[in-house]
Amino acid sequence: MYSSLSAYQTTFAKSISMEGVALHAGVPATAVLNPAPIDTGIVFKRIDIQDKNNIVPALYTNIVDTRLCSCFGNSEGATVSLTEHLMATLHAYGITNAFIDVTGPEIPVLDGCANKFAEYVEQAGIQEQSAKRRILKIKQKVSFQDDKGNLIYIEPAENGFTVDFEIDFPAKSIGHQQFTFKMSLENFKNEIAYARTFGQKQEIEMLRSMGLARGGSLDNAVLVDNDTIVNPEGLRDPLEFVRHKILDCTGDLYQAGMPIIGSVKASKTGHYHNNMLLREIFKNPDNYAIINM
Repeated sequence: MYSSLSAYQTTFAKSISMEGVALHAGVPATAVLNPAPIDTGIVFKRIDIQDKNNIVPALYTNIVDTRLCSCFGNSEGATVSLTEHLMATLHAYGITNAFIDVTGPEIPVLDGCANKFAEYVEQAGIQEQSAKRRILKIKQKVSFQDDKGNLIYIEPAENGFTVDFEIDFPAKSIGHQQFTFKMSLENFKNEIAYARTFGQKQEIEMLRSMGLARGGSLDNAVLVDNDTIVNPEGLRDPLEFVRHKILDCTGDLYQAGMPIIGSVKASKTGHYHNNMLLREIFKNPDNYAIINM
């Protein structure tokens, strides 16, 4: 296997199909990971759409919705949502080029984290390609803050990609948590891949009344009821909540289209803030340099 900063571009050695349920629609969902040529990037294809453009590149400029997840879309209305866990896995394994065929508007949620995605990537295998990998190197501090004071910023780093994340929830079962993650395949597997998505019971009930979260269950999410963890097995780790937020952030920032050399600090932020940080970075060429490994 290759680290996220191996010198050369990579793709899958073979195609592999992933089947599961769509988290919000509650219907069967399939995604197929396919090899792709050099300089393709990560590209989703809605194979259920035949009458219009069904190609959706996984780039920050194509994000059309950040409520509850990260959703890519194209100019003709084809969308692919719940992409962040798969994108985090591709980031960690250093997958540069891939065609991902999907049978509907959602990636299957699988086990609500990245463990299953990692298993599928390893089954597909990784093929090193002949072209050098491009890296986004941060040259100066870039930040984004919303009107509530929630802040995310990135600073230059000598090497590697680090995320220092802080959350603070009123529910005592979540509370205040902080964790720092430094990207490597080993750290990804051991520190964040197993961290499941989570929700609070009152929020889930509201979402289901809106026709959402129909595929959510205790098999693919941690459910919090005020100060209680509803899942019979409890948490996989006392910091599972903040680890999952880092998993999301790691996936969202791979929307840059390449790995990043930089150090991220985030406080009480989410998918929207991750995307806005990328937009702020690319707004000013002085913020970054694109280099070959």
